[in-house]
Amino acid sequence: MGDAVGGRWRGAERAGHVDPRADGGVAEVPPDTWGLAARGATVEAGGPRFGFSLGDKVEVWTDEAARLYAQAAAAQWDPDTAVDWDATFELPPEVEDAVVQVMTYLIENETAALIVPARFLAQIHPHFREVMQVLAIQVADEARHLEVFTRRARLKRDALGLSTVGGQASLKTLLDEPDFALASFLLSVLGEGSFLSLLWFLEEHAPDPITRAVAKLSAQDEARHVAFGLAHLSRHGQQDPGLHDRLADAVLRRHDALLNTAGLNEEVFDALILLAAGSWQPEAIAAGYDRVVALKQHMDHGRRTRLKRLGFTEARAEELSRLHTRNFM
Repeated sequence: MGDAVGGRWRGAERAGHVDPRADGGVAEVPPDTWGLAARGATVEAGGPRFGFSLGDKVEVWTDEAARLYAQAAAAQWDPDTAVDWDATFELPPEVEDAVVQVMTYLIENETAALIVPARFLAQIHPHFREVMQVLAIQVADEARHLEVFTRRARLKRDALGLSTVGGQASLKTLLDEPDFALASFLLSVLGEGSFLSLLWFLEEHAPDPITRAVAKLSAQDEARHVAFGLAHLSRHGQQDPGLHDRLADAVLRRHDALLNTAGLNEEVFDALILLAAGSWQPEAIAAGYDRVVALKQHMDHGRRTRLKRLGFTEARAEELSRLHTRNFM
């Protein structure tokens, strides 16, 4: 009996260590034959090969993944109870229409932000469990954002706003990007980073308490998504000197692909101005316009700051931020 058991487990391998902080705990390139085995398990030899295309530690890993997942799990919120949907308010019709247009725009962009991590999630080797968990909870976050933005848009209107060709084209470039690092860079560091500024802008200038609540709750989630993108790309860049050129090329390619599109549609731009103004009074509209201009400047500053954190020079960060899509995401 003992010989039979010993024979069966001859050639078995320990799949790293359950604690990622242990020496050698996370393999640089876990074998395909480790498959779905838990990290730290003893894997019997002769198992099937799995085809996880994201199987290189340098491509996906960050030591921050476990902390970010724990933080995200603790911060999950229930749309039914976190937002007071019964709060009473009455906005001028044109301001309500502006809110609906902005919500429509947010829904469209957050749909892209859900699809991109979901697409890569199934490609990651399960050895990198914490990274899988982070992406899974990002998908859950975005699903919740879609719900609350839709509920806010439908509070006082039966139909949503407009979706433009330019906006769809901009988001399609994110869905078409096949490389995990480049997609994460374009979406999380540049796109969701810019969206953070937009959500905090909406929280500050919201004309009603429900819009304010959904913007604030969503921004808190998006901050974690940006943090993960920065963390794993910073590590990747330290180990792969060629990454920075690839990231820059991705921005240039996307800019060229969208060169003949309209960028942020006028309806969204005007809606943001009116939302920040609160009325059609000329002095209010002027103030709203100035606030939206300041928002775009804040977005640019944030992008440049994050690019420098990834190791780009000031000049290169300024150039790449300037080339980022006018559609914000």
